Amino acid sequence: MSQRKHVIWQSSASNHTRPFLQPLAVTIVIMVFVALVLGLGITYLGRLDDALNGFMRSKGLDIAGTVEKVAQENLTYLYQTLRNEKKQNTFLPFTDEAFSPHETLIRGLVDVARDVDSKWKTEGLSDGALKRVADQESLWLVAVLDEHGKIVFQSKKVPGDKPHKTPSVTARHEEIIIDLFNRFGKPDEVGYIALRRKDGSGTIVVALDDKGLRYWSTKIAIQKAIDEVGRGEGLFYMVISDRAGRVLGKSGETPQKPANGIILARNVIDGIIPIADRKLTIGDKNILEILIPINLDEKIIGVARLGLARDRTDAILRQNKYAMFLSTAFIIMIGIMSMWVLYQSQNRHLARLEEMGRKLQQAERLSALGQLAAGVAHEIRNPLNAISIAVQRVQREYIPPEEDRKASFSRMMGVIREEIRRLNEIIEEFITFSKSRRLELHNRSVVEVVQKLAVLMAEEAGTKGITIRTVLTDNNIKVSMDENKMKQALYNVLKNAMESITYAGTITIAVETAPDHKIRIKISDTGSGLTEEEIRRIFNPEYTTKEKGLGLGLTLAHEIIRGHRGEILVESEVGKGTTFEILLPVATHEREQEPDQTPWKN
Repeated sequence: MSQRKHVIWQSSASNHTRPFLQPLAVTIVIMVFVALVLGLGITYLGRLDDALNGFMRSKGLDIAGTVEKVAQENLTYLYQTLRNEKKQNTFLPFTDEAFSPHETLIRGLVDVARDVDSKWKTEGLSDGALKRVADQESLWLVAVLDEHGKIVFQSKKVPGDKPHKTPSVTARHEEIIIDLFNRFGKPDEVGYIALRRKDGSGTIVVALDDKGLRYWSTKIAIQKAIDEVGRGEGLFYMVISDRAGRVLGKSGETPQKPANGIILARNVIDGIIPIADRKLTIGDKNILEILIPINLDEKIIGVARLGLARDRTDAILRQNKYAMFLSTAFIIMIGIMSMWVLYQSQNRHLARLEEMGRKLQQAERLSALGQLAAGVAHEIRNPLNAISIAVQRVQREYIPPEEDRKASFSRMMGVIREEIRRLNEIIEEFITFSKSRRLELHNRSVVEVVQKLAVLMAEEAGTKGITIRTVLTDNNIKVSMDENKMKQALYNVLKNAMESITYAGTITIAVETAPDHKIRIKISDTGSGLTEEEIRRIFNPEYTTKEKGLGLGLTLAHEIIRGHRGEILVESEVGKGTTFEILLPVATHEREQEPDQTPWKN
């Protein structure tokens, strides 16, 4: 299937131009640019994430500081209560709130005793089981007595130098006996609580030395502080552990502590790092866990793990990420468009430079050819005239008398005269080509020129079965032209169109206005058409498809049109015909007129 080809002669060389910026180089530049923009965006998001994490760390420090302050107050109340004294310059209000910490302490120890009581029958008890309870809860002693006050199980053997009042506990037949106060700060004394079993079959004794009282006081003070401060906005969980990893207080559902979390906690407690944080995911929630050291009595007693919800920070990050990607996409699009415009612009400039070079070479060739044509034509014309005269004389005076030789002689003389005629046409082409650059410009009507040319060639076209059809606009449109040279150029184009039609056909000549103050002459034929390669070479003086002549007709037409500051466009389809479109600038004084756009046919 044939394809339609559009070629502008002045720009045909651009198809062979090698671009200054290769596509691979442009692609690499764009990729580097995209990588740079994305890198800057990712860096910005990283800094924003760090800033939001810093804000959350500050919030965590505020929460931990509040808990620490309340816990210190609770611990002070407990210490004063356990000593049963009030320090100088320390105000301890006589209210339920003031005594609630030591009540919480008692309830905690009672809970331990009741837990031991519940395991007596259900799971069984042993000295080893009680020892584990005592070690876990920092108790000096956990013991189970029967209804006669005899020790059934105990976490350890009671040293002889420690006071032991378990017989008196059972003898008093009370539900609970508390003897903790006035023991604090006295390492050699032990406080205790004794709880009668629910069925009355014995007593559970929980004893604490000074170290145990301090641990339990700290634990109760911290837990009560956590309960008083509450979970707070955005606080998902909070757990405070001592140096041994034992939980001193907590709120919320705390996640399992991973191995690296233990290392971080140890580094925070030891003061290696002041504060640590890490991101966690619990279910469908994103958490920032912050590890903060807890100070009580002017020393670090443990570490607080605070889980702060990242809902708001993640929303801010998502919004900024979305904005960053949009701006990045916009910047990338602008960059790609800029690179593409630069790529196309430099290619056009290079094409123009190459076209200018090609035109210069062609002009030099044409100039040399014109000079050669002038010289050769003058050198050949005189001998050719002499040969023509000699042939006429020979034909007239030396006809052989024999009839058979006379016919052969006449044919030979006819061949010589025909070849002399053909040589004379070639010489005329050379002379015309050498003189084509000298133009005498006058404002002339293009329509009149086309009409005259159509009438001139109508008879010749009719003998070949070709119809010449014209479609013309207002004949007032004028062009600054050399009328004879313009006729010669249009004649050569029409002659080429007639030669492309093998049998009958049609040639249409149309004249119409064009943009930018130009007039368009379109010469269309129904001939054999041209291939893409033929279109590219059709105006070259060294190219011809004719068996006779030099084929300079279209080259001469191109030079004449170019001398009139015009251009030729060729549109062709093999097997269907060719259209030559000639654009000429309207004469300067004619540009202010508005020509009639209504075409008429002749």
